[in-house]
Parts: sequence; C-alpha cells; structure tokens
Amino acid sequence: MGGNSEQPCIHPYKSLAEDGHFGSVEPPKRDTSRLIMHSLAMLGREFCYAVEAAYVTPVLLSVGLPRSLYSMVWLLSPVLGFLLQPVVGSASDHCQARWGRRRPYILTLSIMMLLGMALYLNGEAVTSALIADPRKKLVWTIAITMAGVVLFDFAADFIDGPIKAYLFDVCSHLDKERGLRYHALFTGFGGTLGYILGAIDWAHLKLGRVLGTEFQVMFFFSALVLTLCFMIHLCSIPEAPLRDVAKDVPPQQALQDALLSPDRMYEYGSIRKVKNGYVNPELELQGEKIKSEQAQRTVTIKSLLRALVSMPLHYRWLCVSHLIGWTAFLSNMLFFTDFMGQIVYHGDPYSAHNSTEFLIYERGVEVGCWGLCINSVFSSLYSYFQKALVSYIGLKSLYFMGYLLFALGTGFIGLFPNVYFTLVLCALFGVMSSTLYTVPFNLMAKYHQEEQEKKKKQTRGGGLDSSWRGQGLDCAALTCMVQLAQILVGGCLGLLVNIAGSVIVVVITASVTALIGCCFVALFVRYVD
Repeated sequence: MGGNSEQPCIHPYKSLAEDGHFGSVEPPKRDTSRLIMHSLAMLGREFCYAVEAAYVTPVLLSVGLPRSLYSMVWLLSPVLGFLLQPVVGSASDHCQARWGRRRPYILTLSIMMLLGMALYLNGEAVTSALIADPRKKLVWTIAITMAGVVLFDFAADFIDGPIKAYLFDVCSHLDKERGLRYHALFTGFGGTLGYILGAIDWAHLKLGRVLGTEFQVMFFFSALVLTLCFMIHLCSIPEAPLRDVAKDVPPQQALQDALLSPDRMYEYGSIRKVKNGYVNPELELQGEKIKSEQAQRTVTIKSLLRALVSMPLHYRWLCVSHLIGWTAFLSNMLFFTDFMGQIVYHGDPYSAHNSTEFLIYERGVEVGCWGLCINSVFSSLYSYFQKALVSYIGLKSLYFMGYLLFALGTGFIGLFPNVYFTLVLCALFGVMSSTLYTVPFNLMAKYHQEEQEKKKKQTRGGGLDSSWRGQGLDCAALTCMVQLAQILVGGCLGLLVNIAGSVIVVVITASVTALIGCCFVALFVRYVD
C-alpha cells in the first residue's frame, strides 16, 4: 500500500500460486463465542478506564499533587503514545514470537496497565508503610502516583492498536465487522460496570473496611476484571507466528501444505495447539521475505516514516476525520462532570469544602458520573443495532449520523443546561462513542479488502514491496489520533476555559468541532461499497 508503484509487490492475500490454482485466501469463519472472547479485552480495558475517570482526580488531590504538575500528568502519556504508537504497530507486524505477532504486545501492555493501576491506587498506602519521614513520604507518594497514572494511560491507549490488528489478522472481512461491533458492545458494557462500581460508597460497606479504603476496593475489582478478561482474550483465536518457513520447506510447498492439509498441527505458543488447516498467507510470505532480505528484519524510524508518508490519501483523510471526532468527544467527556457541577447545578469547586456551594458542586459531579454511565449503556445498545442500521443507511450515513447527533446533543446541553434534559442527551454521547470505535476501523478493513482484490488481479509474481505496511501500522496510525486529540484537548481547552471564564465553552467547542467533523466525513472520507 502506498509504496513505489514501479516496484512489483505481492499483497498478503493475493493469489498465491504461480499457476493460479489457489484463489484469494481468507481466514476461516469464526464462531460467535470466539469473537465474544476476543472482545472481552475491550470490556477489561474500558472498565479500568472508567475506574480511572472516577478516581484519578480524587487520588491526585488526596496525595497533594501541585496544580503546576497537572498538565504534565495528562499530557505526558498522549505525547509518548502519539510518538511511539506507529513504532509499536510496525514492530508487531514484524514480531517473530511463537505466540504470534500481536499477543506478546497485548500481554505486555496489559501487565503495564495492571502495574499502573497498582501504583496510582495504592501509592500512598505503600509509601506510608515504607517511609516514616513526612516530607520524603509526600515526595515519593506524588512521584509514584504520577508514574502510575502515566503508565496506565500509556498502556491503555497503546493496547487498542494491537487488539484491532489481532482481530484483522485472524478474521475474514465479515467477521471483522462482527468483531468490531462486539468490541464496541463490550466497551460500553465495561464502562457501565466501572462507573456503577465507582459510584458505590465502599467506605461504609464491609468489603471497604476489610480492604482498607475505597481505592483498594477498586484496585481489587479492576485487577480481577482486567486479568480475567485478558486471559480469555489471549486464548480466544489462534494466531500463527511469523515464521521463516523457507528454512524448512520451499515457500510454494509450505503454502500448499498450509492450504491443503487440514490435519496439520500448528503450534501457537504456550496457550494451545490448533488444528484448523489455516495459516495466514501474510505470515508465510513475510517469512519468505525475511529469509531473502535479512536487512529488513529491523524496523527503523526512517523506514517507518517513509511508510507513513506513503500512506494513500484516503487513509490520511480517515485519520483526520478520526482526529476531529475524538477531539470533539474528549472535549466534552473530560470536562463533563465539572460542567454538571458548575453550570447545571451552579456549584463552586473553589469555595470552602464545608460550604453549601461546594457540596452542591459535588452533587453535580456525582450526577455527571451517572450521565457517563448512561453514555456507556447506550454505546452498547447502539453497537448491538449497528448491523441492522448499516444495511439500511450504509457506512457513510452511519458515520455522519454519529457526528451530527453528538453535535446536536452537546449544543443543546450548552444552550439549555437542565439536569434531566442533560441526562437524556447523554444517550447521544453513546452513539458517538460507538461510532468512533467501529466505523473508522470498518472503513479501514474495507480499504484493505479492496487493495487485496486489486493486487490479486494485477500481480502474479515477484517479491513484497519494501515499502509495504502491515495492518498493525495502519491500525496504529488510526489509533494514535486518539493521543493527538488528547494533546490538543489538554493543551488548548483549559486555555479556552480561562479566557471564557466558564466551562460552558467546553460543550460549545465539542459541538462546533463535531459539526466540522460532519462536513469532513461527508466530503472527504472515501467509502467502499
């Protein structure tokens, strides 16, 4: 994709035999249970995100983090993610681990998520047990808590790319669409569970007294859910390793064995052996390439940048539309509870903590958390009905409708900040959330499928193009738009609030940005029938 057009290339799913006896090869149809198991990773990830959204600000306030360091906490992780996400995506395309290309990265990042939660939810308890000097204890508590927040955000943002690439590698096009809908469904379900558990007053319950504080209670649930979900996810669908097949057998013979021998056993790491008669041809051809072109084993920054620059124009427009959508969504969601407390409930977060104004503000924040819960519920419901909708209105209308409804919803709550009206309109936020998690990746899958068909018709021989980009890199380029949106929101929106003197500018900005996104997805994004 997007390489030098003068060089011959083979797409991973082209007609693989020289004599044309083999047609286009797709992975076998996956059972619904397997796709659900694969989607549980999104449930675990979003559950932990919801816990962070509910508890990270109280944690940072409780450890005495200076206000001057707030921007560092929120911007460091997305900056690192934006810079390194394509590197990790490209590296996973070339990973030769026995587990496959994606699962080693998913396992590593899930462990980093768990470690990050342990640090920011238990940092004060750990330092209190180990350090007696109050001054040193304060410094170390702040440092450990900051490190935990940054590590968790970094890993949780990063892990989406390998999960999507894993799905694309092992599923046919129809199963990719089904899998993405299940991803969005379980994303909403995980967020709902996380917000509900975060809204419970654990300090007055027995479990809270046993574990110490509500922070420890939430770490217990988060660690349990995350561990179980990712264990099931990693065992969900077999992933063939990127092997140097030319070392053992000739490439053509290896390919024929893979296609024609349903009883052949393939090793998929330490989890299980699978007997399904399918090996992704992308892996076979890349194995052949590695044998003949040893110098290309290492992913260099130069080659990575060349691959990103050579990205076809319609991929770039899709990335820009994704950036606009996430900028609008995060502008609203990151400040929504503050908006509820100050604008809807007319509270004051800067008044004395025992004052009526501050208590009213806290009540608004609590109601805002329930609004985020409504958003998650409707995100799941909308994801469930997307299949029926897309068959009637198509991807373009579905994409446009998600942005438009979000723009109208945020605009109306800015103009009419009523409690019940705002909570009802939170359902439209769920429509936008589901749209962002599914439609762009559906379009990318269609782009890949279209290119595969073109390469199959145009090419019957030759080697892989040296500028070839794997699906991991494409998914990473798309998901790193989320980090760029976080950078834009974190760096600019606070300044806008200070200039305007009111957080109502937050929802107005979200509405205007979403309307710009409506125009963009209608005019610039390319849709494949």
